[in-house]
Amino acid sequence: MKRVTVFCGSNHGARPDYLDAARRLGRALVERGLTLVYGGSNVGLMRELAHTVRAAGGEVVGIIPRLLVERELLFPDLTQVHMVASMHERKALMMQLGDAFMALPGGFGTLEELFEVVAWATLGLHHKPVGLLNTAGYYDPLVQFIDHAVAERFVRPEYRQVILIEATPEELLERLNGVWQLR
Repeated sequence: MKRVTVFCGSNHGARPDYLDAARRLGRALVERGLTLVYGGSNVGLMRELAHTVRAAGGEVVGIIPRLLVERELLFPDLTQVHMVASMHERKALMMQLGDAFMALPGGFGTLEELFEVVAWATLGLHHKPVGLLNTAGYYDPLVQFIDHAVAERFVRPEYRQVILIEATPEELLERLNGVWQLR
């Protein structure tokens, strides 16, 4: 595993725990020699994550649609930047470049990106590990809903296992790497 694609909020969220988790993840990526692939933005948790990685001497690949460059502001210190024409191209390239995927707390965009990589995994379109960073229990209601979908037979039990869930960045990176090595 060399590159981790991270989906996360364009806001900081209501708790300092979310900001702390983004920073911890940034440091953990650099300590493990991993490159961050993310949406290229200079706002919210995205900015904090990219800033932490770059401040620690790590590599950051940003992928951002032209239409968002003005709205979200492109992070100014990217190692590599890909400006694309659409959100669809952004997600496709983020999926292509990452060896594993991780979602930090975030809103609709984060959820949409997470579920797309999970859906692609269940269809066999990729065999890369997918992780959910459940900082301060942020995703507890979502995990309960997914388990409900399994109980109601809308999600197969084996597909539920696609999403690795941990409370800390370090634990989640270890699990993602373990799955990566088994591929």
